[in-house]
Amino acid sequence: MNTIVKYTLLLIILIITSCQGQDKKTIVKKENKPMKYSVEKTEAEWKAQLGEERYRILREKGTEYAHTGQYNLHFEKGTYVCGGCGEPLFSSESKFESHCGWPSFDESLPGKVEYKKDVSFGMSRTEILCAKCGGHLGHVFDDGPTKTRTRYCVNSLSVDFKK
Repeated sequence: MNTIVKYTLLLIILIITSCQGQDKKTIVKKENKPMKYSVEKTEAEWKAQLGEERYRILREKGTEYAHTGQYNLHFEKGTYVCGGCGEPLFSSESKFESHCGWPSFDESLPGKVEYKKDVSFGMSRTEILCAKCGGHLGHVFDDGPTKTRTRYCVNSLSVDFKK
């Protein structure tokens, strides 16, 4: 088996085991209907603005490698905003160390995140998107260790941090 295949299989196993949780219907707050966003751009405009890696995450629903994102172990006071449109999404007060390899939050700012059922890769999960531009942020699970029992598992490349 060549090295690329081995690393690809390892990545798939890591994603499945690191961010897998049981999906509860209470997490899905909106139906899987196409949303009209207040920030809309052509794919060419998004690509020019975001660059290759951010575009892959935010617009193509990609995932960064676990434990590689700049905000995974980042705990300064401030606000995490959408990397596509700058909309505030998460307060640093809701961030916690989940040991899954991605930044984790136990709640989002009210009305800032859209929820969508995701059945990709043979799993049933809830995808989270920026409610203003539709940018893919990651997934939310009901296995968090905090009082809310919620774990927003977010790609670092999908957000920026503002002090």
